[in-house]
Amino acid sequence: MFDETTPRLGLPYVVAAQAQKHIPINESLARLDGLVQLAVESRVVAAQPVSPVAGGVWILPAGATGAAWAGQPAGTLMRFEAGAWEAVALAEGVLAWVKDENQMVAFDGAAWAPLSATFKSLTAAASPGLANTRLEIREEETTLSGATTSTAIVIPARAIVLAISTRTTAAVTGATSYSCGVAGEAGKFGSSLGVAKNASNVGVIGPTAYYSDTPVLLTSAGGSFTGGRVRVAVHLLRFDAPASV
Repeated sequence: MFDETTPRLGLPYVVAAQAQKHIPINESLARLDGLVQLAVESRVVAAQPVSPVAGGVWILPAGATGAAWAGQPAGTLMRFEAGAWEAVALAEGVLAWVKDENQMVAFDGAAWAPLSATFKSLTAAASPGLANTRLEIREEETTLSGATTSTAIVIPARAIVLAISTRTTAAVTGATSYSCGVAGEAGKFGSSLGVAKNASNVGVIGPTAYYSDTPVLLTSAGGSFTGGRVRVAVHLLRFDAPASV
């Protein structure tokens, strides 16, 4: 039996002896326009926009509302064109740039998650006995609240930190600036950091060794955090002893 649409993107085929062939062709082009190099407006907006931009795409959160959005499963892509909404079925592995988060997310077949891995490691040198020196980046996006927010990622024990970089991915509210550091050294990796979206800093220090797991702290200035997100990346050197014999 001949399928009427392609298996991954659901593009309609032109079938033999089909009248008005331009209809499925145009439908396929419209869907490709939305899905190729996919950029979505948001994945947290729950209320269906009143005046959406033509070609705009949203990832629905749970509990979405509106005539076209209500009842759709969380994670569904909703695309607007020519005055109408289309729910787009997804295949595992679809990637999307989320505009209001400034990051890539991936669909695993059930849900969307940030694409960037928490740990990225590269072996810089290895001995015949498998001792290793590794360059590593530990990265996390942190939601800010209160006077100080601690990251879930840590500077690992027996690592040498070269820098910690930050980027404000959602505008910080409540504070006029913030610092990045560790307990006892709130501004070690930068102070008076910008609260506007896309403000960034690379806090370069002299190579510093840490001998216990150490969280990174984001400390508010001018008031406590009431919202905002910051992506934190820890740039470090790690070491592995020779393999056991």
